[in-house]
Amino acid sequence: MTQLTVYADTDSTKILIETREEAEIADVLSDIGVAFERWNASVQLADDAGQEEVLQAYEAQVKRLMDEGGYKSVDVARVKPDHPDRVALRQKFLAEHTHADDEVRFFVEGAGAFYLHVDGKVYRIVCERNDLLNVPAGTTHWFDTGEYPHFCAIRIFTSPDGWVGNFTGDDIATRFPLFESPLAGIENPA
Repeated sequence: MTQLTVYADTDSTKILIETREEAEIADVLSDIGVAFERWNASVQLADDAGQEEVLQAYEAQVKRLMDEGGYKSVDVARVKPDHPDRVALRQKFLAEHTHADDEVRFFVEGAGAFYLHVDGKVYRIVCERNDLLNVPAGTTHWFDTGEYPHFCAIRIFTSPDGWVGNFTGDDIATRFPLFESPLAGIENPA
C-alpha cells in the first residue's frame, strides 16, 4: 500500500509524519512542489505487457501530462527480480542525486520507494500500482528498488536523453531504512 513517511534528515528514527491516506500524501507532497496522483488503466494488462500495450492503456493520462508539462518523450521501464544487473541498478539509484529534468514516474505494477531530501527533511514515498509521482527538476532524491525489484513504470521526460543523474556524493541514503520489496525474504523469487 502507498505510504508516506517524513523524517528529520538528521535522524532516521525521528518520524514526523506517517500516512497511507491518499489525500494527505498529495497535500504533504504538494507543499514541497511534488505532484502525486492515482490513475486507473482503461484496459486490463497482461503481466508481460510490452511498452506499446502499457502506453496505450494509459494514453489519455500520459497525453494530458505531456501536454501540461511540455514533456517530449516517454518510455516504459520494467525490472523483475531475476534482472541480471539488479544489484548494480539498485546501488546506482540509491545514491542521492538530482536531475535537470522532472522525474515523472507512473507505477503500472510492482513497487519502489522514492526518498526526497527537501528543507531538512526526508520524504519517503512507497509507490505502488496506480501511483504517479512528479518530482520537479533539481529536487535532491534517491530511489530504492528493493533487493528483488519488481516494477513496471511509465517514465516521462522533457529531454530525449532520458534519465541523467547528477550525483551529490552525500551518503545520506545509507542512513535511512531501505525499501523491502514484497518479494524480500523469499528464496529465489524469480
